[in-house]
Amino acid sequence: MRRIISLVSCLSLVACQTLPATNTTTRKFEAAPAKSWSSGGMVASANPLATKAGVEILEKGGSAVDAAIAVQTVLTLIEPQSSGIGGGAFMLYYDAKTGDVQSYDGREAAPMGATPDMFMDKATGKPMEFWTAVKSGRSTGAPAVLKMLHLAWSDHGKLGWDQGFQNAKTLATNGYQLTPRTAELLQVLPKMTEPGEGVKKYFYGPDGKPYAAGTLMKNPAFAKTMDDIATQGIDVFYKGYIAQDIVKAVQSKPIPGTLSMEDMANVRVERKEPLCQTYRVHLICGMGMPSSGGIGELMIMGIVENFDMPKMGNGIEGIHHYIEAQRLGYIDRDTYVADDKFVAVPVKGLLDKKYLKSRADLLSDSSSFDTVSPGTPEGAQKRGKDATGKEHGTSHFVIVDKEGNVVSMTTSVENLFGAQTMVDGFFINNQLTDFSMLPVDSDGVPIVNAVAPGKKPRSSMSPTIVFDKDGQFELGIGSPGGNAIIAYVTKALIGILDWNMPLQDALDQPNIIARSTPVSMEFSRMDKAKLDGLTALGHKFTGGGGAENSGLHAIMFKDGKLIGAADSRREGNAVAVH
Repeated sequence: MRRIISLVSCLSLVACQTLPATNTTTRKFEAAPAKSWSSGGMVASANPLATKAGVEILEKGGSAVDAAIAVQTVLTLIEPQSSGIGGGAFMLYYDAKTGDVQSYDGREAAPMGATPDMFMDKATGKPMEFWTAVKSGRSTGAPAVLKMLHLAWSDHGKLGWDQGFQNAKTLATNGYQLTPRTAELLQVLPKMTEPGEGVKKYFYGPDGKPYAAGTLMKNPAFAKTMDDIATQGIDVFYKGYIAQDIVKAVQSKPIPGTLSMEDMANVRVERKEPLCQTYRVHLICGMGMPSSGGIGELMIMGIVENFDMPKMGNGIEGIHHYIEAQRLGYIDRDTYVADDKFVAVPVKGLLDKKYLKSRADLLSDSSSFDTVSPGTPEGAQKRGKDATGKEHGTSHFVIVDKEGNVVSMTTSVENLFGAQTMVDGFFINNQLTDFSMLPVDSDGVPIVNAVAPGKKPRSSMSPTIVFDKDGQFELGIGSPGGNAIIAYVTKALIGILDWNMPLQDALDQPNIIARSTPVSMEFSRMDKAKLDGLTALGHKFTGGGGAENSGLHAIMFKDGKLIGAADSRREGNAVAVH
């Protein structure tokens, strides 16, 4: 455990500007006195039924972590295309009384039988076709979200373990209405790939077509799963019949995976120190490896910190600098960041203020980059050109309880309905396709995000908590969206912290994802004059690429009250506890 002096003092010390590699446990802040907190709490999630479940737990006197269990289990049922107990997650937790900030790593790992070339097609010598890999048994890692939640509950729970499963059990038994978003994605999926048998069996009617929005959906198998986990604990999931069913499903596919009962029993979840970096008068805390979300957003924010973004505003000049910062941040992230238990990640070098200033110095006020190259931060080693595909599905929620404790949690099964295989009423993940399918690049240089036994694939999940100049909680935020998450979250952070936007407006402003060029642009929300001005600077834009796919959820503490917001692109909401 490590004590950090107040942010006011930290801003004046060079030593507070950079961070060591992760792997310690907690990071402390000077928290606001508990007596200053007067709210009953709030929940912001991707579905009103999940939000309601979390609110009910808070009303019973539960903690933010107790409520997180209820939100996640309901999302597993209601929003199965995005997250669930068959997947993984990352959580940031802020303890208002002690000032501790902990991160919890619930990312799936490759089975011990995995090999670096497991996604290679031996007949062609090329990577396996993406959807073939997704629906194969090789894409599934042992689900870790449930074990992560249990660890966080053992640290911060107030109610009994069983309380978080009751709402999901009731909905699964009595039925829920198929949401418009799930129904829409069921129409989209066949345009991408032939839906897996698990999707068809659960979501398709006798006419061979997917159910329409509003259809009453019942899931007795999931109700039983909820009841068994609630009453028997997590061993039934990791060592009992549920584990056996997951392993059987993975190993019996036409292209089987190596996931074993030993892999299920030995799922590795950890408490870790978050990555935290000053930004002007604020302190931003995000997730460390194996997520690239925290380091990615801190690099981008560290680059734009060198410019007067408040003065530039969200016009052509401000957006131009943000785009260029993204491009620099993404290429460094792609080149250097992976599971730091397997590769050396130059965290200190990447987040060094001087290094980020040197990257900012590359920007031109009058034109865009032709190309960008990775930098050479302190501690960097030569790395191969990344060959990782784009991640897709995910969900994010934020919870604040009556004591001021905060959960910011991003959770995922990876692609639409994960591996599209249903086991005991829930879908299992395809997270292992987040690895690079190639172990080395065309020059034979190792790629940091290559597969290895026990290694966790790089993620972009970015649960984030922001503190003000006095170390008081200011904002909890995050989003789904694959590697576009980093762009979504930084867009909102700049909107809130630099452009003084109302919370909802910051979430709803146009998405601009500058992983490379052309830049993915949400044309429907972008002012034409701004777009023309950016084009005149040399920027090239395209639609798609996740530009319409954000699902930001956030809770802000401002002027003595909580303000919640849910991305208008999805169907979530934020509800206060009174």
